[in-house]
Amino acid sequence: MNPRKTARLTGAVLIAAAMAVMHSLPASAASSGGTSATDLSVLQIEAENPGLLAAMKRDLGLDATAASELMATQSAATATENSLRAALGESFGGAYFDAATRKLVVGVTDASKLATVTATGATAKIVAHSAAQLDSTVAQLNAREASAPSTVTGWYADTVTNEIVVTALPGTAEAAKAFAGYNVRVKEEAAPQMFLKGGDAYYIGGSRCSVGFTVRGGYVTAGHCETETGSAQPNNGTWAGSSFPGNDYAWVRTSGVTLEPRVGNVTVRGSSSAATGAQVCKAGSTTGYTCGTVGAKNQTVRYSQGTVTGLTATNVRCAGGDSGGGFITPAGQGQGVVSGGNTATCYFQPLGEILSRYGLSLLTG
Repeated sequence: MNPRKTARLTGAVLIAAAMAVMHSLPASAASSGGTSATDLSVLQIEAENPGLLAAMKRDLGLDATAASELMATQSAATATENSLRAALGESFGGAYFDAATRKLVVGVTDASKLATVTATGATAKIVAHSAAQLDSTVAQLNAREASAPSTVTGWYADTVTNEIVVTALPGTAEAAKAFAGYNVRVKEEAAPQMFLKGGDAYYIGGSRCSVGFTVRGGYVTAGHCETETGSAQPNNGTWAGSSFPGNDYAWVRTSGVTLEPRVGNVTVRGSSSAATGAQVCKAGSTTGYTCGTVGAKNQTVRYSQGTVTGLTATNVRCAGGDSGGGFITPAGQGQGVVSGGNTATCYFQPLGEILSRYGLSLLTG
Protein backbone atom coordinates (compact mmCIF):
# COMPACT_ATOMS: atom_id res chain seq x y z
CA MET A 1 0.00 0.00 0.00
CA ASN A 2 1.24 3.48 -0.84
CA PRO A 3 0.80 5.61 2.32
CA ARG A 4 0.63 8.76 0.18
CA LYS A 5 -2.64 7.68 -1.34
CA THR A 6 -5.96 8.13 0.41
CA ALA A 7 -6.85 4.84 2.11
CA ARG A 8 -10.20 3.44 3.11
CA LEU A 9 -10.49 1.98 6.60
CA THR A 10 -13.01 -0.70 7.48
CA GLY A 11 -13.66 -1.55 11.11
CA ALA A 12 -11.03 -4.31 11.07
CA VAL A 13 -8.67 -4.19 8.10
CA LEU A 14 -7.12 -1.46 5.95
CA ILE A 15 -8.66 -2.16 2.55
CA ALA A 16 -6.79 -1.04 -0.56
CA ALA A 17 -9.68 -1.55 -2.95
CA ALA A 18 -13.10 0.03 -2.53
CA MET A 19 -15.70 -2.23 -0.90
CA ALA A 20 -18.69 -3.44 -2.87
CA VAL A 21 -21.72 -1.18 -2.59
CA MET A 22 -24.31 -2.56 -0.18
CA HIS A 23 -27.55 -3.38 -2.00
CA SER A 24 -30.86 -3.02 -0.20
CA LEU A 25 -33.64 -5.56 -0.58
CA PRO A 26 -36.35 -4.69 -3.10
CA ALA A 27 -39.68 -3.69 -1.61
CA SER A 28 -41.40 -6.53 -3.47
CA ALA A 29 -39.15 -9.25 -2.06
CA ALA A 30 -41.70 -10.42 0.49
CA SER A 31 -44.14 -11.38 -2.26
CA SER A 32 -41.61 -12.82 -4.69
CA GLY A 33 -42.44 -16.50 -5.05
CA GLY A 34 -43.77 -16.68 -1.50
CA THR A 35 -40.39 -15.98 0.09
CA SER A 36 -40.50 -16.77 3.83
CA ALA A 37 -39.54 -14.36 6.59
CA THR A 38 -36.49 -16.54 7.35
CA ASP A 39 -35.35 -16.40 3.73
CA LEU A 40 -35.75 -12.63 3.73
CA SER A 41 -33.69 -12.39 6.91
CA VAL A 42 -30.91 -14.43 5.30
CA LEU A 43 -30.99 -12.24 2.20
CA GLN A 44 -30.77 -9.10 4.31
CA ILE A 45 -27.83 -10.42 6.34
CA GLU A 46 -25.92 -11.29 3.17
CA ALA A 47 -26.73 -7.91 1.61
CA GLU A 48 -25.57 -5.96 4.66
CA ASN A 49 -22.62 -8.22 5.56
CA PRO A 50 -21.16 -9.84 2.42
CA GLY A 51 -19.21 -13.01 3.23
CA LEU A 52 -20.39 -13.34 6.85
CA LEU A 53 -22.64 -16.33 6.27
CA ALA A 54 -19.91 -18.10 4.29
CA ALA A 55 -17.45 -17.60 7.18
CA MET A 56 -19.98 -18.93 9.71
CA LYS A 57 -20.59 -21.99 7.56
CA ARG A 58 -16.85 -22.64 7.18
CA ASP A 59 -15.86 -22.11 10.82
CA LEU A 60 -19.06 -22.93 12.73
CA GLY A 61 -20.74 -25.47 10.45
CA LEU A 62 -23.94 -23.42 10.23
CA ASP A 63 -26.04 -23.06 7.11
CA ALA A 64 -27.55 -19.67 6.31
CA THR A 65 -30.86 -20.31 8.07
CA ALA A 66 -29.21 -21.64 11.23
CA ALA A 67 -26.79 -18.70 11.28
CA SER A 68 -29.64 -16.21 10.98
CA GLU A 69 -31.56 -17.84 13.82
CA LEU A 70 -28.45 -18.00 16.01
CA MET A 71 -27.77 -14.28 15.54
CA ALA A 72 -31.25 -13.42 16.81
CA THR A 73 -30.99 -15.86 19.73
CA GLN A 74 -27.61 -14.57 20.87
CA SER A 75 -28.73 -10.95 20.71
CA ALA A 76 -31.62 -11.78 23.03
CA ALA A 77 -29.30 -13.72 25.35
CA THR A 78 -26.98 -10.74 25.67
CA ALA A 79 -29.86 -8.50 26.75
CA THR A 80 -31.03 -11.14 29.24
CA GLU A 81 -27.58 -11.53 30.78
CA ASN A 82 -27.24 -7.78 31.32
CA SER A 83 -30.69 -7.64 32.92
CA LEU A 84 -30.06 -10.59 35.26
CA ARG A 85 -26.63 -9.33 36.27
CA ALA A 86 -28.36 -6.28 37.73
CA ALA A 87 -31.38 -8.15 39.14
CA LEU A 88 -29.40 -10.88 40.93
CA GLY A 89 -26.77 -8.58 42.43
CA GLU A 90 -24.30 -10.43 44.68
CA SER A 91 -25.94 -13.79 43.94
CA PHE A 92 -25.06 -13.58 40.22
CA GLY A 93 -22.72 -16.48 39.50
CA GLY A 94 -21.82 -15.72 35.89
CA ALA A 95 -23.51 -16.68 32.62
CA TYR A 96 -22.71 -18.46 29.38
CA PHE A 97 -24.44 -19.37 26.15
CA ASP A 98 -25.00 -23.13 25.75
CA ALA A 99 -24.40 -23.95 22.09
CA ALA A 100 -26.23 -27.30 22.38
CA THR A 101 -29.48 -25.95 23.81
CA ARG A 102 -29.17 -22.45 22.32
CA LYS A 103 -30.05 -21.04 25.75
CA LEU A 104 -28.38 -18.74 28.23
CA VAL A 105 -27.26 -20.54 31.42
CA VAL A 106 -27.06 -18.32 34.51
CA GLY A 107 -25.38 -19.31 37.76
CA VAL A 108 -26.85 -18.23 41.11
CA THR A 109 -25.52 -18.71 44.63
CA ASP A 110 -28.93 -18.17 46.27
CA ALA A 111 -31.56 -20.85 45.55
CA SER A 112 -34.34 -18.37 46.25
CA LYS A 113 -33.30 -16.47 43.08
CA LEU A 114 -33.73 -19.41 40.70
CA ALA A 115 -37.22 -18.27 39.70
CA THR A 116 -35.86 -14.85 38.77
CA VAL A 117 -33.68 -16.54 36.16
CA THR A 118 -36.21 -19.02 34.80
CA ALA A 119 -38.81 -16.28 34.41
CA THR A 120 -36.64 -14.80 31.65
CA GLY A 121 -36.46 -18.09 29.75
CA ALA A 122 -32.83 -18.70 30.74
CA THR A 123 -31.59 -21.87 32.44
CA ALA A 124 -30.72 -21.46 36.13
CA LYS A 125 -27.88 -23.32 37.85
CA ILE A 126 -26.81 -23.29 41.50
CA VAL A 127 -23.09 -22.53 41.83
CA ALA A 128 -20.71 -22.27 44.77
CA HIS A 129 -19.07 -18.97 43.89
CA SER A 130 -20.49 -15.65 42.77
CA ALA A 131 -19.01 -13.84 39.79
CA ALA A 132 -17.75 -11.17 42.20
CA GLN A 133 -15.93 -13.79 44.31
CA LEU A 134 -14.26 -15.31 41.27
CA ASP A 135 -13.22 -11.89 39.98
CA SER A 136 -11.80 -11.08 43.41
CA THR A 137 -9.63 -14.21 43.29
CA VAL A 138 -8.37 -13.21 39.85
CA ALA A 139 -7.52 -9.76 41.24
CA GLN A 140 -5.58 -11.36 44.12
CA LEU A 141 -3.54 -13.42 41.68
CA ASN A 142 -2.95 -10.30 39.61
CA ALA A 143 -1.51 -8.60 42.68
CA ARG A 144 0.96 -11.50 43.06
CA GLU A 145 1.85 -11.70 39.36
CA ALA A 146 5.48 -10.73 39.89
CA SER A 147 6.05 -13.82 42.05
CA ALA A 148 4.54 -16.28 39.57
CA PRO A 149 6.98 -18.78 38.02
CA SER A 150 7.84 -18.17 34.38
CA THR A 151 6.06 -21.41 33.44
CA VAL A 152 2.70 -19.92 34.47
CA THR A 153 1.18 -18.21 31.42
CA GLY A 154 -1.99 -16.78 32.97
CA TRP A 155 -5.21 -17.33 34.91
CA TYR A 156 -8.94 -16.66 34.71
CA ALA A 157 -12.35 -17.47 36.15
CA ASP A 158 -14.16 -20.21 34.19
CA THR A 159 -17.83 -19.23 34.12
CA VAL A 160 -18.93 -22.63 32.83
CA THR A 161 -17.30 -24.66 35.63
CA ASN A 162 -17.41 -21.90 38.27
CA GLU A 163 -13.73 -22.23 39.19
CA ILE A 164 -10.36 -20.55 38.84
CA VAL A 165 -8.13 -21.90 36.08
CA VAL A 166 -4.37 -21.34 35.84
CA THR A 167 -2.67 -21.87 32.48
CA ALA A 168 0.87 -23.22 32.41
CA LEU A 169 3.42 -24.70 30.06
CA PRO A 170 3.22 -28.48 29.48
CA GLY A 171 4.58 -30.54 32.38
CA THR A 172 4.54 -27.69 34.94
CA ALA A 173 1.18 -28.17 36.68
CA GLU A 174 2.67 -28.67 40.15
CA ALA A 175 4.56 -25.38 40.03
CA ALA A 176 1.36 -23.62 38.96
CA LYS A 177 -0.61 -25.11 41.87
CA ALA A 178 2.15 -24.22 44.31
CA PHE A 179 1.83 -20.60 43.20
CA ALA A 180 -1.97 -20.29 42.93
CA GLY A 181 -3.17 -22.91 45.44
CA TYR A 182 -4.12 -26.55 45.04
CA ASN A 183 -7.84 -25.73 44.78
CA VAL A 184 -7.41 -24.33 41.25
CA ARG A 185 -7.56 -26.23 37.96
CA VAL A 186 -4.40 -26.15 35.88
CA LYS A 187 -4.63 -26.18 32.09
CA GLU A 188 -1.38 -26.95 30.31
CA GLU A 189 -0.93 -25.33 26.90
CA ALA A 190 1.61 -23.65 24.63
CA ALA A 191 2.90 -20.20 25.55
CA PRO A 192 0.92 -17.23 24.17
CA GLN A 193 2.62 -14.89 21.74
CA MET A 194 2.09 -11.34 20.54
CA PHE A 195 0.84 -11.08 16.97
CA LEU A 196 3.14 -8.59 15.27
CA LYS A 197 5.26 -8.98 12.13
CA GLY A 198 6.24 -7.31 8.87
CA GLY A 199 3.52 -7.16 6.28
CA ASP A 200 0.81 -4.99 4.71
CA ALA A 201 -2.36 -3.78 6.61
CA TYR A 202 -1.17 -0.70 8.51
CA TYR A 203 2.57 -0.25 8.87
CA ILE A 204 4.65 0.69 11.91
CA GLY A 205 8.20 0.85 10.69
CA GLY A 206 8.93 -2.62 9.27
CA SER A 207 6.01 -4.27 11.07
CA ARG A 208 2.26 -4.33 10.65
CA CYS A 209 -0.91 -4.74 12.65
CA SER A 210 -4.65 -4.62 11.92
CA VAL A 211 -7.26 -1.93 12.40
CA GLY A 212 -9.83 -2.85 15.05
CA PHE A 213 -12.87 -0.54 15.04
CA THR A 214 -13.37 2.88 13.54
CA VAL A 215 -14.23 5.72 15.92
CA ARG A 216 -14.75 9.42 15.41
CA GLY A 217 -11.38 10.71 14.27
CA GLY A 218 -9.62 7.38 13.75
CA TYR A 219 -9.58 3.77 14.89
CA VAL A 220 -8.70 1.54 17.86
CA THR A 221 -6.15 -1.26 17.78
CA ALA A 222 -3.73 -3.19 20.04
CA GLY A 223 -1.44 -1.27 22.38
CA HIS A 224 1.60 -3.48 21.80
CA CYS A 225 1.54 -2.40 18.15
CA GLU A 226 2.79 0.97 19.43
CA THR A 227 5.05 0.02 22.32
CA GLU A 228 6.73 -2.94 20.63
CA THR A 229 7.72 -0.85 17.59
CA GLY A 230 9.32 2.04 19.44
CA SER A 231 8.58 5.57 18.29
CA ALA A 232 7.44 4.67 14.77
CA GLN A 233 4.11 6.13 13.65
CA PRO A 234 1.50 4.12 11.75
CA ASN A 235 1.52 4.91 8.04
CA ASN A 236 -2.14 6.00 8.11
CA GLY A 237 -2.17 8.31 11.14
CA THR A 238 -0.56 9.15 14.47
CA TRP A 239 -0.70 7.45 17.86
CA ALA A 240 -3.19 9.30 20.04
CA GLY A 241 -2.91 7.01 23.07
CA SER A 242 -1.80 3.50 23.99
CA SER A 243 -1.34 1.16 26.94
CA PHE A 244 0.82 -1.97 27.17
CA PRO A 245 1.57 -3.97 29.27
CA GLY A 246 -1.21 -4.10 31.87
CA ASN A 247 -3.67 -3.37 29.08
CA ASP A 248 -3.33 -3.94 25.35
CA TYR A 249 -5.11 -1.13 23.53
CA ALA A 250 -4.38 2.00 21.54
CA TRP A 251 -6.05 4.41 19.22
CA VAL A 252 -4.80 6.10 16.08
CA ARG A 253 -5.89 9.57 14.94
CA THR A 254 -6.33 9.75 11.15
CA SER A 255 -6.96 12.41 8.52
CA GLY A 256 -7.68 12.25 4.83
CA VAL A 257 -9.17 8.76 5.01
CA THR A 258 -12.72 7.46 4.77
CA LEU A 259 -13.82 5.73 7.98
CA GLU A 260 -16.45 3.01 7.61
CA PRO A 261 -18.43 1.39 10.46
CA ARG A 262 -17.48 -2.19 9.59
CA VAL A 263 -15.42 -5.11 10.85
CA GLY A 264 -14.52 -7.05 7.75
CA ASN A 265 -17.86 -7.21 5.97
CA VAL A 266 -20.04 -6.88 9.08
CA THR A 267 -21.68 -3.55 9.84
CA VAL A 268 -21.02 -2.41 13.42
CA ARG A 269 -24.27 -1.90 15.35
CA GLY A 270 -22.99 -1.39 18.90
CA SER A 271 -20.69 -2.78 21.57
CA SER A 272 -22.81 -5.02 23.84
CA SER A 273 -20.65 -7.79 25.33
CA ALA A 274 -21.61 -11.31 24.21
CA ALA A 275 -21.88 -14.16 26.72
CA THR A 276 -19.28 -16.86 27.17
CA GLY A 277 -20.17 -19.60 24.69
CA ALA A 278 -21.56 -17.19 22.10
CA GLN A 279 -20.35 -17.23 18.51
CA VAL A 280 -18.05 -14.42 17.44
CA CYS A 281 -15.97 -13.57 14.36
CA LYS A 282 -12.70 -11.71 13.82
CA ALA A 283 -11.22 -9.80 10.91
CA GLY A 284 -7.45 -9.55 10.71
CA SER A 285 -4.93 -8.69 8.01
CA THR A 286 -3.26 -12.12 8.07
CA THR A 287 -5.94 -14.77 8.56
CA GLY A 288 -8.83 -12.70 7.26
CA TYR A 289 -12.33 -13.40 8.49
CA THR A 290 -12.57 -16.30 10.98
CA CYS A 291 -15.22 -17.34 13.49
CA GLY A 292 -15.42 -19.29 16.73
CA THR A 293 -16.69 -19.14 20.31
CA VAL A 294 -16.21 -16.74 23.23
CA GLY A 295 -14.35 -18.37 26.13
CA ALA A 296 -13.39 -17.16 29.59
CA LYS A 297 -13.45 -13.44 30.28
CA ASN A 298 -11.28 -11.27 32.54
CA GLN A 299 -8.27 -13.48 31.80
CA THR A 300 -4.71 -12.64 32.82
CA VAL A 301 -2.13 -13.52 30.15
CA ARG A 302 1.64 -13.45 30.69
CA TYR A 303 3.38 -12.72 27.38
CA SER A 304 7.15 -12.62 27.28
CA GLN A 305 6.83 -8.87 26.55
CA GLY A 306 4.62 -8.22 29.61
CA THR A 307 1.45 -9.25 31.44
CA VAL A 308 -2.03 -8.14 30.34
CA THR A 309 -5.16 -8.43 32.50
CA GLY A 310 -8.83 -8.37 31.59
CA LEU A 311 -8.57 -10.23 28.27
CA THR A 312 -11.24 -12.50 26.78
CA ALA A 313 -10.28 -15.89 25.31
CA THR A 314 -11.71 -17.41 22.11
CA ASN A 315 -10.98 -20.40 19.91
CA VAL A 316 -10.96 -18.19 16.81
CA ARG A 317 -7.98 -18.64 14.48
CA CYS A 318 -5.53 -15.73 14.32
CA ALA A 319 -1.83 -15.25 13.63
CA GLY A 320 0.99 -12.71 13.37
CA GLY A 321 -0.19 -9.43 11.86
CA ASP A 322 -3.77 -9.90 13.13
CA SER A 323 -2.94 -7.88 16.26
CA GLY A 324 -5.48 -5.13 16.77
CA GLY A 325 -8.06 -6.73 14.45
CA GLY A 326 -11.70 -6.47 15.48
CA PHE A 327 -13.86 -9.16 17.13
CA ILE A 328 -17.58 -8.81 16.46
CA THR A 329 -20.75 -10.89 16.85
CA PRO A 330 -22.57 -11.92 13.68
CA ALA A 331 -25.30 -9.46 14.70
CA GLY A 332 -22.82 -6.57 14.62
CA GLN A 333 -21.94 -6.03 18.29
CA GLY A 334 -18.27 -5.10 18.66
CA GLN A 335 -16.39 -7.17 21.26
CA GLY A 336 -12.73 -6.15 21.24
CA VAL A 337 -9.36 -6.12 19.47
CA VAL A 338 -6.91 -8.99 18.98
CA SER A 339 -4.12 -9.06 21.57
CA GLY A 340 -2.32 -12.37 20.98
CA GLY A 341 -2.58 -16.10 21.55
CA ASN A 342 -1.34 -19.48 20.39
CA THR A 343 -2.52 -22.19 17.99
CA ALA A 344 -5.56 -22.96 20.17
CA THR A 345 -6.54 -19.61 21.64
CA CYS A 346 -6.89 -16.01 20.47
CA TYR A 347 -7.32 -13.31 23.12
CA PHE A 348 -9.00 -9.96 22.69
CA GLN A 349 -9.01 -6.74 24.72
CA PRO A 350 -12.66 -5.79 25.37
CA LEU A 351 -13.84 -2.85 23.29
CA GLY A 352 -15.84 -1.07 26.00
CA GLU A 353 -12.76 -0.44 28.12
CA ILE A 354 -10.90 1.10 25.18
CA LEU A 355 -13.74 3.46 24.28
CA SER A 356 -14.19 4.50 27.91
CA ARG A 357 -10.46 5.05 28.56
CA TYR A 358 -10.10 7.56 25.71
CA GLY A 359 -13.66 8.89 25.55
CA LEU A 360 -14.11 7.62 21.99
CA SER A 361 -17.35 7.34 20.00
CA LEU A 362 -17.72 4.08 18.05
CA LEU A 363 -18.85 4.49 14.44
CA THR A 364 -21.98 2.43 13.77
CA GLY A 365 -24.08 1.80 10.69
